[in-house]
Amino acid sequence: MRRLLNLLCLASLVWLAGCASTNPGSSSASSSDTATSGDATAHYPEGPLRPITSGLARGHAITGIDAPQDLWERIRAGFSMPDLESDLVVEREQWYASRPDYMQRMTERSSKYLFYIVEELELRGMPSELALLPYIESAFNPQAVSSAKAAGMWQFMPATGNYFDLKQNAFRDDRRDVLASTRAALDYLQKLYGMFGDWHLALAAYNWGEGSVQRAMARNQKQGLGTRYTELSMPAETRMYVPKLQAIKNIIARPEQFQAVLPSIGNHPYFQTVDITRDIDVALVARLADVEEADFRALNPSLHKPVILAAGMPQILLPWDNAQVFRRNLQAYDEGQYASWTVWAVPTTMTVAAAAQHAGMSVADLRAVNAIPPGMMIKAGSALMVARAQTMRKDVSSHLADNGQIAFTPEVATRRTTVRARKGENTTTLAKRYRVTPAQVAQWNGVRAGSAFKTGQQLVVYLPLRAAASVAKGTPFKTAVASTAARRPAATAKAPQRKRAAAASTTVASKQKR
Repeated sequence: MRRLLNLLCLASLVWLAGCASTNPGSSSASSSDTATSGDATAHYPEGPLRPITSGLARGHAITGIDAPQDLWERIRAGFSMPDLESDLVVEREQWYASRPDYMQRMTERSSKYLFYIVEELELRGMPSELALLPYIESAFNPQAVSSAKAAGMWQFMPATGNYFDLKQNAFRDDRRDVLASTRAALDYLQKLYGMFGDWHLALAAYNWGEGSVQRAMARNQKQGLGTRYTELSMPAETRMYVPKLQAIKNIIARPEQFQAVLPSIGNHPYFQTVDITRDIDVALVARLADVEEADFRALNPSLHKPVILAAGMPQILLPWDNAQVFRRNLQAYDEGQYASWTVWAVPTTMTVAAAAQHAGMSVADLRAVNAIPPGMMIKAGSALMVARAQTMRKDVSSHLADNGQIAFTPEVATRRTTVRARKGENTTTLAKRYRVTPAQVAQWNGVRAGSAFKTGQQLVVYLPLRAAASVAKGTPFKTAVASTAARRPAATAKAPQRKRAAAASTTVASKQKR
């Protein structure tokens, strides 16, 4: 044992001696002992190794290897963007500093997500200032939706979200997903920095759109003007965008100067990912993880529905300590099925009442879980969330889980109308004549799709009220439809101009690009 300890001590001394630098001015170092690389000079000792005394160590800088305990300290250490100095920055500093309650709420909300974002930025070698961008975009609210329909912490517009592979379907919106939206935002910011080579211009493009920034730069170049962020002509929101970020950065860097109190955020993960292999109710996950459902949704804000579809969302986020609790309780769970809901692809356009009857649900419940507005029918092909039978074990397919959408069409009041079949007519040709579907004709008349009718055979169709009344009087269906349309108030020729004028009067919003 003593021999082992001696060997360990000798190994430690060798390591320390190899790491220590001998004073260049010391006579103990000769030219043969020195290896030079760039500005750094390494000195290798000769003869037997000796312990490093405090005297020998004096005068040499010692670099600590301990990670900062506070995440704010880590963020400050990663600041690397050039500072913007302007009156707009001072004005924003005063605005934030005069609202301590708002700052407190915003920074406390960010504590769930900041560590992950900082980690991702460091892995990519990006400035840590970008971790503060969601303060400007959404006040770190992953459920935020702008008037221009941008959503999530990073405020992606639907089209830009699609471009960066953020799924938006009937069951989830990845623009709100913590991991997916952060990945997409950093991808986008890296792309913009690659285009402009300047973080201030990249941020302007993130807010206003790269095309808009490129055009503004081209206009300045044509006029012999500068093309820096502060020199471009841009909308007021984009003009304030970088000053807002700079103001937040300044407050984070020197909170005491602004009499700001930052909540303590530990330099460690807040959450961890947990694999999901079966469809499972959100309420059940929260119960098994011993967390409030609201807290679970704060970490998994992309979810639209009361169930997690494993084929579309194979991982969820849980608070670090609760993740193991969930795994343990899930393994021991034996109370029946995991999911109370499944997805039904609606085969034909139908009323909410008909869909509810098929699903064995009340109309109110079906409307609530699928957010069906009043006065609407469910269009064919819609992915409808319905109650899951107790005996059902099959989970929702990946195709539906990833691509399911729900669409509506206005519900038109109809009347049962009797018509006569023409020579050679069948369900398809009759449906075409009355602008309904062959399946509806077959259903209304108790026949199979494609069935032929005898000439003059009386058949049932359900038509809009006015068209049905006209047909009952002997008016041909096309004429009845045309006369119904003629009774509607004509749109004035100035309507499009009004729409364009309204759009032109609206301040250009940053979210148009995202």
